[in-house]
Amino acid sequence: MPSDRPLPRPLPPALTELDAGGFLRWAALARSSFAARRAEVDSLNVFPVPDGDTGTNLYLTLDAALDATRVALAGTDRSGQSGLAGLSDMCREMSRAMLLTARGNSGVILSQLFRGFAEHVLDSGATDLDGAGLAGALARADRLAWRAVTEPKEGTILSVSRATAEALGALVAADVGVSLESVVDAAAQAAEAALERTPAQLPVLARAGVVDAGGAGYVLLLEALQRVVTGHGGHTADDPMHRRAAWSRPATPPGRIPTPAEHPDDDRTGPAYEVMYLLTDTDEARVEALRARLAALGDSLLVVGAEGTWNVHVHVDDPGAAIEAGIEAGRPHRIVVTHFGDQIARALDPDRLGVVACAAGEGLAEVFRAAGATVVMSGPGRRASAGQLLEAVKASGAGQVLVLPNDTDTEMAAQAAAGAAGEQGQQVRVVRSRTAVQGVAALAVFDPQASLEANADAMAHAASATRHGAVTIARKEALTSAGVCHVGDVLGVVDGDFAIIGSDLAEVAGRVVERLLGADGELLTVVSGDGAPDDLAQTVVAAARIRRRELEVTVIRGLQPLYPLLLGVE
Repeated sequence: MPSDRPLPRPLPPALTELDAGGFLRWAALARSSFAARRAEVDSLNVFPVPDGDTGTNLYLTLDAALDATRVALAGTDRSGQSGLAGLSDMCREMSRAMLLTARGNSGVILSQLFRGFAEHVLDSGATDLDGAGLAGALARADRLAWRAVTEPKEGTILSVSRATAEALGALVAADVGVSLESVVDAAAQAAEAALERTPAQLPVLARAGVVDAGGAGYVLLLEALQRVVTGHGGHTADDPMHRRAAWSRPATPPGRIPTPAEHPDDDRTGPAYEVMYLLTDTDEARVEALRARLAALGDSLLVVGAEGTWNVHVHVDDPGAAIEAGIEAGRPHRIVVTHFGDQIARALDPDRLGVVACAAGEGLAEVFRAAGATVVMSGPGRRASAGQLLEAVKASGAGQVLVLPNDTDTEMAAQAAAGAAGEQGQQVRVVRSRTAVQGVAALAVFDPQASLEANADAMAHAASATRHGAVTIARKEALTSAGVCHVGDVLGVVDGDFAIIGSDLAEVAGRVVERLLGADGELLTVVSGDGAPDDLAQTVVAAARIRRRELEVTVIRGLQPLYPLLLGVE
């Protein structure tokens, strides 16, 4: 009798060379790994300060850099594959982006690992990497990361990276015809073993009973590469992010507190502030002088750069002095100062309700801000990432947050951000607002005195009760529900469907409004876009009031791109 159990999916074939496509899949899978495991990695974070954000910084750094790289290389075709850049281009852009997006100590070190990897690819001129080439790239990444840290310590991500590079060096030196698969397997195994040794290398880890958080992130990075190359890896795609008991364990008997003599190297005190900024308009000599001055001011110093831009990170007691040193060395910008005491002690107000809303234009952003929402700019061509939405949720300071994605293509990112924020103690609900007009309707019924669930229900009802439409201009010939459209045609959108084709913006918009009003429409919202004719919105409103004199109308100058008008009817 045949079994009803589904047959197992065949594993994809192992890669023999890492090309641009494989590199991109690696980066994307690593981002997913960091996203899924960041709360666990954050919980390991006890060195250099217990600020609990190593996993989050790794994720946000890679998330933003990957998005920036894709934008920078959009449409590039240098590898024979449409829309996909070559390995050299991809590594160069990823390295440049990561320098600018690096968050915290761990993010800066990650940026240097990628920069070293990229330098090996660029210097070798390789279009793909075999086993020996990958080993060389990881070794170069390790050397650059170690050079970036002024006072490197054993028991950190650097130890894990160094042990991995040494294991791969021995494998290649044995000259046994190493394959790409054997190299990634050896790298993952060496990194895991080195991570397990970190508590013995750093007493603060031993006392806390955890492995190093940055080292755990490096293991996740290599495991993502292993899965891309081998098709399976040490942790399968079906359960890639399961919690690992080996990453945290009781370090001392219950009730027993280690004495200082047992951990003579464990210094739990340190500078009170973290200072980060980008530095431009400088040179190597001035940067070297800055590095020396900052080293005297504090610790956890990182000064790394490429192509005239330097990323500066230091822990100090006097943040003003660190910034002044940057001013003397060049032009600091994107300055971020974090007080560790505030960061550790700061608790979200569990009773406060907040709203995060996505806006495609500055006019819409002002409307949402006026209603008390934290705004994330997001629209066609620049949709918000999960990392950006997570930052906004955290920045709201509210223990309970409602998120309005205002776009179907942003809803998944919003759900991912909500899940991540939930792991960090915030209660987050995503209201399914598919357009800006639904977001406006939802925010209009927000009641800060009501509960999170009551607001989520009321806002979801308001959004779903708002029929939505738009007018836009066809950029290419295509088959729509209304027939074939040609470049330059005016398209009318009704509830997400291209339902009308015409030649006049006002005429098509009027037909869209007529369909949306139906027999029971009471409130019309008109949002004018960037570049829309000045009289377009009023023309459409005047025509609508001829049909429905009692109609209530709200006109917003939204300044959104691509859509001269967004329309909503409640």
